[in-house]
Amino acid sequence: MENKGEDNQGFEDISLSETVPVSKKNGPSEIKGNTISFHDVSYDIKVTYKRKTTTKTILNNVSGIFKPGMNAILGPTGGGKTSLLDVLAARKNPEGLSGTVLVNGKEQPRNFRLASGYVVQDDVIMGTLTVRENLEFSASLRLPRSVSKEEKSKRVDDIIEELGLTKCAETKIGTQFIRGVSGGERKRTNIGMELVTQPGVLFLDEPTTGLDATTAYAVIQHLARLSQKGRTIIFSIHQPRFTIFRQINRLHLLSLGETVYHGPADSALEYFSNIGYVCEEHNNPADFFLDTIILNQSTVTGGGKTKALDTVENGSFSRPTELLTEVYKKSEAKRDLEIEAKKIMGVSSSGRRNRHADTQEISYATSFFQQLTAVSARAAKNIIRNPFVMVVQNVILLIFALLSGLIYFQLDNSRPEGIQNRVGAFFFLSMQQVFANMSGMEIFIQERAIFVHESANGFYRVSPYYFGKIICDLLPLRLFPTLIFTTITYWMIGLKPEANAYFIFVFTLVLTSFVTTGVAFAVSSSFKDLGVATIMSAMVFVLSMIFGGVLVNISSLPEWIQWIQYLSLFRYTINALSINEFVGQTFCDENNLFCIPGEAFLDSQGINYTTWGLWQNHAALAVIIVFFFTLAYIQLRRVPRYK
Repeated sequence: MENKGEDNQGFEDISLSETVPVSKKNGPSEIKGNTISFHDVSYDIKVTYKRKTTTKTILNNVSGIFKPGMNAILGPTGGGKTSLLDVLAARKNPEGLSGTVLVNGKEQPRNFRLASGYVVQDDVIMGTLTVRENLEFSASLRLPRSVSKEEKSKRVDDIIEELGLTKCAETKIGTQFIRGVSGGERKRTNIGMELVTQPGVLFLDEPTTGLDATTAYAVIQHLARLSQKGRTIIFSIHQPRFTIFRQINRLHLLSLGETVYHGPADSALEYFSNIGYVCEEHNNPADFFLDTIILNQSTVTGGGKTKALDTVENGSFSRPTELLTEVYKKSEAKRDLEIEAKKIMGVSSSGRRNRHADTQEISYATSFFQQLTAVSARAAKNIIRNPFVMVVQNVILLIFALLSGLIYFQLDNSRPEGIQNRVGAFFFLSMQQVFANMSGMEIFIQERAIFVHESANGFYRVSPYYFGKIICDLLPLRLFPTLIFTTITYWMIGLKPEANAYFIFVFTLVLTSFVTTGVAFAVSSSFKDLGVATIMSAMVFVLSMIFGGVLVNISSLPEWIQWIQYLSLFRYTINALSINEFVGQTFCDENNLFCIPGEAFLDSQGINYTTWGLWQNHAALAVIIVFFFTLAYIQLRRVPRYK
């Protein structure tokens, strides 16, 4: 098999921001691929079990060279394939990492992840957008201003044609509510989003996972075509079929974090044959390599419990006595790699390096406002096209508004029922706002994988993503529904018939909905599991409810715990609504013989009903809003981009 990547002996500087337009007439332009070399790479992690912390070695002195072409990392489960891929792509936590990774013989640039492409194993892509819209989103954020809109659109068109996505270009990717494209088309769309920047290196983690054999082969074929145009394709794969294996130019076999073989894929069978492992005729080489590695581990380490532990050597059976990783260290293939690695590293006879490190830092291609615009536009489309958000949530809100209005329909001013019913209504409305806006918890949990992937790939900074979400969540999903809800309930309940009282009522419940959203944002950005996030937010709201002043008289509680009332959103909401409603009203019995001014009730509850007292509660709600939204932003920034 022809090895397309072996003839590239020159090591050109990495292209950090290549924006050469693609010619549709003459076919896609040649892309200058990069040579990725790694030297004595080791990676250890800390593992805690039963209060004991130990060090586990994931990679152990792994070396290799990947040139333009199809480069595969192959090995059994737990062999370290994804870890090596992440190290090469600069996506692994530097803690516990040692060794050297070079790009064209030079140090990896800072933020190398922004200059290369990386396709994760599980497709992370916005399902409510079409194939074209997802590609346009990537182009709008990852291509600089120097590339015109026409050029960006043309590049998207060329990628669609190059990846065979023409027929499904206007089809939505698909969600649990929307029927979308096939698995192969979804995977190719993910690849296309990385090709927008025309990267010289494209990393893929298990690109065939979850695909049937035919679809997997089609994806690999597209990758092979990309590599023939000069790109360096590096991917991990578990057990490829033969038609996929023969597309590979260079192969790196791993076993428990150590190298079993590194070199041309079409020389691997000969290498194994020379050390006594012969592949049967018509057997898939990839299956043979994996079986040999696993059985060798099991036999030499004494963990084998099967009769199929013997290796074939000249027709006879013999039990291996040495690990394949140890055999490789003594092999000619290893010596050839070391010679080539020295040339790349530029080590002279004196042992000193004569290369110059390129430490240029790669910046984002677009400004904050460009990123904010693109992220906000996508978030708006996602909301509009999500039937649950746009229909079900608003229908439920309307039902609760009518239900609340009917339960407390046209309250009278009798004593004491009029007072009691109004306080009950305020508590019920506050509670409804809390539970209606807890849906904000799903935003950062459902899109966490997309956010981590896109921010790690240099689509946008954290701040425009966060503010874009706030804009597209607070206005259509919190503010407008709350305005409708409060308008219906206020006049159905029959509260104070004054315009200023109505607007204060609306303003108070809008603040309440924003507080709830802030809590939901903070919790969802702190926990990636929806169940844990729900428990934590429920704890916050239950404590707030208890210390709201309705379920229990705060003055009857021990002094050391009364301070929690100042953190209760229910307390500030109900106090503000009570001041707004009771000041200026009188509540009398049926014969008007005994009346209670609303101010007297507020005095009995210890509520300051002056104008300043009213706005004090609003100010407290505003402070809580700022606190939780700030906490959510901080927690979002702390979400790790490294694995």
